[in-house]
Amino acid sequence: MKPKAKKFRIRRSSASSSEDAPKPRAVPGPENSTGAAPTAPAKSAPKATTGDSKQTLSGMVSSRRETSMETDVDAIRKEGLTGRQLRMARRLAQKHGLSPTSDFDAVRLLRTKGIDPFQHANMLELVVPKNEAQPTGVPVAPGKVQLPQTLPAGKTSLPSTELSPAERRQREIQEIQRDIGRRRRRRLGLLLGRLSFFVFAPTIVAGYYYYSVATPMYSSKSEFLVLKADSASGSVGGLFSGTQFATSQDSIAVQSYLESKEAMLRLNEELGFTTHFQQDWIDPIQRLDPEASNEKAYKVYGRNVKIGYDPTEGVVRMEVTAADPQVAAAFSDQLISYAQERVNNLSQQKRRDQMSDAEATLSDAEAKRREAQQQLVLLQQQGSVLDPEGVIASLRSQISTFELQLQEKQLELAALNDNLRPNRAKVAGVEGDVQRLQAVITELNSKMINASEGENSLANLRVQIQMAQADLATRDLILQSALQQVDTTRMEANRQVRYLTTSVAPVASEEPSYPRKFENTVLAFLIFSGIYLMCSLTASILREQVSS
Repeated sequence: MKPKAKKFRIRRSSASSSEDAPKPRAVPGPENSTGAAPTAPAKSAPKATTGDSKQTLSGMVSSRRETSMETDVDAIRKEGLTGRQLRMARRLAQKHGLSPTSDFDAVRLLRTKGIDPFQHANMLELVVPKNEAQPTGVPVAPGKVQLPQTLPAGKTSLPSTELSPAERRQREIQEIQRDIGRRRRRRLGLLLGRLSFFVFAPTIVAGYYYYSVATPMYSSKSEFLVLKADSASGSVGGLFSGTQFATSQDSIAVQSYLESKEAMLRLNEELGFTTHFQQDWIDPIQRLDPEASNEKAYKVYGRNVKIGYDPTEGVVRMEVTAADPQVAAAFSDQLISYAQERVNNLSQQKRRDQMSDAEATLSDAEAKRREAQQQLVLLQQQGSVLDPEGVIASLRSQISTFELQLQEKQLELAALNDNLRPNRAKVAGVEGDVQRLQAVITELNSKMINASEGENSLANLRVQIQMAQADLATRDLILQSALQQVDTTRMEANRQVRYLTTSVAPVASEEPSYPRKFENTVLAFLIFSGIYLMCSLTASILREQVSS
């Protein structure tokens, strides 16, 4: 709520002269809402004694608008006064007998009384001479600013150079902000300079090389698979036949061979790989030195021949790059032929190893069976009897037969002797038969005894022949097993055959594939940015560690 401004009435004299100056007389209005006493009217200045009896004013009174602006509480709040200043204003208002409702009202009342509440002065400075004119009737210390105040007529009034604390603080804040802005602009300039030197300039150089200097390269892409022959259905090995799991090792071996120095040297001997990249029209970065070693040529080979194996599909992908599209396709065809030859060699070596073991086992079984058979023949020739066991069996059969006949004759002889009057002729005949049969049996027994005694007996010979026959039968079984193993190994070897099939044949390209100008330029920018970022972070960390 703004306080009411004081009203002043000005009465002009009735002098006839138009040059007579009016004499102001201030009539105080009613008290304001705060209860502050009205300002005492200013004393009129003494009359000036002149020839034409002119009266002049001794001072000037502030207008209503200026007084209301000075005493506005809201304006005082916006000044940003500190707590210490407000407390000092309240103490000063109480010292002058004022009754403020708040600290801001104390500032307003003091300014209404014409006292600066924030000017430091001791009590002695408040004493002034009595003859000094006091426009407001309040003692004023020398050098103090009175608000409002009257100014002597004819005196030039200039704006004060002193600033309020709020203005001074605002000016300091503006200076700090301007200093921060200058520092930011300087740091931004340094940052742009470093980025230009370490990032933008190298990126521009790289882009110029890719767009203007680099020789266009043509690539030829191809794909091939290393497959396995179909195996018999129903076998455990047939579960993985024809899949990448059965040929992954062979595919990796082919990939390693194509990426090796051996393949590079062979390609150089047959198609002149290094000669192609030593041509003068290729840019210096991609051109191979004519006196370069095999190691440098192998680096160029690794950069221009890219081979990858996809384990999920079992496909080997190859990309060959050259300065001429026809040469790139020729290089790719030649490398595929190398891969096919290596696949055949790998399967052939595997089959050869498997068959060699089976054939060696078969040869050993055949040799041992032959030895057993020869031993049996020697034993049979040594006893002059082809079958000693048969001879012994024949002797035993004869002895048994003659013994049966002897028993019959003996029974017949006993029957004849049982007669009271036997026929002597028949008895003599039967006795002769008995004697003859006994002689034959005795002879056969002697032959049997001779065959069973001694080292060269038929019994010993029979045992040796039986052992030789058993050995021969065993060798026959081993030989039969070896033959079966050879057949099985041959079938497995046939199933182990690897062959290379080309799914995507190399074709000469019509447009260059490299360099990829935009992608390589962006990549160079990212690389240089990363290097700069790492270096700057490292430098910042080291600076912080040193300064701490």
